[in-house]
Amino acid sequence: MISGVIAQKIVYSEPDKDDSRRMDFDVIGKIGGNFLVYKNVHNKNTITVFDNEMKPIKKVEQEYIPGDRFLNVDFFPYGDFFYAIFQYQKKNVVHCIAAKIDGNGKKMTDLMELDTTHIGFSANDKLYSVISSEDKSKIMVFKVNSKNKERFVITTMLFDDNLQLQKKSVIPMPMDDRNEYLDEFYVDNQGDLVFTKFYRQNGDIISHASIVIKQAQADSFFMKDLDIEKRYLDELHVKVDNFNKRYFLTSFYYKERRGNIDGFYFFVWNKETGNIDMEHTVTFGDELRKEARGDANVKMAFNDYFIRNIITKKDGGFIIGSEAFYTSSRYNNWNRWDYLYGSPFYSPFDYYAYSPYYNSAYRSRYYGNQSVRYHADNIVILSFDKDGQLQWNNVISKGQYDDNTDDLISYQLMNTGGQLHFLFNMEEKRANLLNDYTVAPGGDIARNPTLKNLDKGYEFMAKYGKQVSAHQMIIPCLYRNNNICFARIDFN
Repeated sequence: MISGVIAQKIVYSEPDKDDSRRMDFDVIGKIGGNFLVYKNVHNKNTITVFDNEMKPIKKVEQEYIPGDRFLNVDFFPYGDFFYAIFQYQKKNVVHCIAAKIDGNGKKMTDLMELDTTHIGFSANDKLYSVISSEDKSKIMVFKVNSKNKERFVITTMLFDDNLQLQKKSVIPMPMDDRNEYLDEFYVDNQGDLVFTKFYRQNGDIISHASIVIKQAQADSFFMKDLDIEKRYLDELHVKVDNFNKRYFLTSFYYKERRGNIDGFYFFVWNKETGNIDMEHTVTFGDELRKEARGDANVKMAFNDYFIRNIITKKDGGFIIGSEAFYTSSRYNNWNRWDYLYGSPFYSPFDYYAYSPYYNSAYRSRYYGNQSVRYHADNIVILSFDKDGQLQWNNVISKGQYDDNTDDLISYQLMNTGGQLHFLFNMEEKRANLLNDYTVAPGGDIARNPTLKNLDKGYEFMAKYGKQVSAHQMIIPCLYRNNNICFARIDFN
């Protein structure tokens, strides 16, 4: 390990007395030179506009969002405006509406209705999912009608960055078994949709899976089965590689049901050739297992790990970051099977439509039983070339825990181009201090000096941070364990 010398600047916003610890929030981004944060308090939707010193310029109530039967809102930031795409139910109709908002939190144009759905019940969760491409040129709104368990109906609406409809498709999806699922929906820069379809044997491990592709102007799905052979897969993760026009899919794999994690499974689909570029597995060696294991034995070293990050490289290679995450209590210890298939971190199908997770920070926040302790330990980073051969690996050692909530543990990744920053809290002298570890392109890890201006009383919720520019990140903080405020970190 080498030492690093990098100057960072931290600027805090003043805590608002109304912004309690359980407030719903979302960091929207940097719009027209201001930093915007969405807040929902007692069904009141507001956007706080901060200047460059994180001083509040104004707090703007978003009156176009109805307080009653409001289901969800997603934000898509651009340089000088953002789209707020929200949905609400009025009588027996769910409306999906877009608003264009400027850097002062003001509505710029009339509301745009993107779609409506008639339902015969009161929805308590979002009906539509909204995703955007990496270059923000495409936005896709979709819904999955799962009323007929043997034949889902998927409706997709592809929009450009002016929210002009490019293509609407309604496509049936045969579902052969009640243990079949859909997940990991992404849209690429050309407007093609990619997602996964998989079968969970006995409700846990994946014994059969496919990658599903819908080209932008097509009215059908192309499906390619994965060659799992006699292996079992864990959670599937998809990453769109727009530069190389490929889809990258990975998962931890097992050799036996509910066995120990053996390594990674890789699958890469080439859009241009319509062929598989790569499909194989990488087994973890004993040396890496010893570094990663913490208190586990070598064979069980990765059993608590979850894939957190996938970063594609221009040369076709990729980097995977994973973290040990588990809970303990006086009564029992949860394992990954509890996490994936019945825990607060997993969103199952609802009656009408499946809504995959989205990256809005507050939607993943969870407060459980006070007797449960949450743990987030070592981070393992591995770099592979375009053929899936290991180039280097390294481990950032940490041990974090908290009771009742996981708000203050885990980490956030900041990609400044030349380096990857891993930001997380570590307890020092009975205080949680934000640490910054950087990983260089060759895999060398540096622990940077303690960040400047780490004021007492502020505890960072790093996992909910959001990169808002090439060298800036906004991270929500707890102030004196009660109110939420926001910190801007500049990486020089």
